[in-house]
Amino acid sequence: MSPPALRRVLSTVARGAATYTQGQRPEPRVREYFYYVDHQGQLFLDDTKVKNFVTCFKDQEFLVFFFSRLAANASGRYQHDFPFLSLCGRERNFLRCDDLPVVFTHLLAGAGPERLSYCGGGPKLNVPFRPESLFIQPINGRLYHPGPQSGGGIGLVRSSLAYQLSGHFLYDNGIPTHFTWAGQRHRLTNELARHFLQSEVTAVDVEETK
Repeated sequence: MSPPALRRVLSTVARGAATYTQGQRPEPRVREYFYYVDHQGQLFLDDTKVKNFVTCFKDQEFLVFFFSRLAANASGRYQHDFPFLSLCGRERNFLRCDDLPVVFTHLLAGAGPERLSYCGGGPKLNVPFRPESLFIQPINGRLYHPGPQSGGGIGLVRSSLAYQLSGHFLYDNGIPTHFTWAGQRHRLTNELARHFLQSEVTAVDVEETK
């Protein structure tokens, strides 16, 4: 599924050690495209010079198609620069990200349990909301939540949604310990700490004890 409205004039881009041309054909009947997802969950062609809401992909059908096929890049091509890959038949869609490939953008409320939607997919791309599993990374201050395994099992909560949730945290000596939601007080599991270097997780605690 080629990206909507992809310009037909191909340009060659060098990123680090990687050089590519959008729509290149490394072998017969195979096309390759290169993408970037920012910390707000917006998807762009990687070589888009100005990345903002105007230039990001907004077609929900395309976004669902792209992110539902996301996996770690084990293709042997561009693995260092583009660690994720979305396959569509003989089309390879390589992805790099500002932080993580899965970015939660909305909290969906309905008749059933609440769910977190990610990367512009609305109700078609979502995971159950698990308030006890929210994790504030102490170095960058960003909020994370468990995500689909295809994206590494963890997702970033975009800043506007994180701000909405921030008032529900309870702290002990500056460290978040609980999250209050729907009349319940959830003890934070910090299970997502394993996704970060130990030094990144404990640095704040060290500062507190100085």
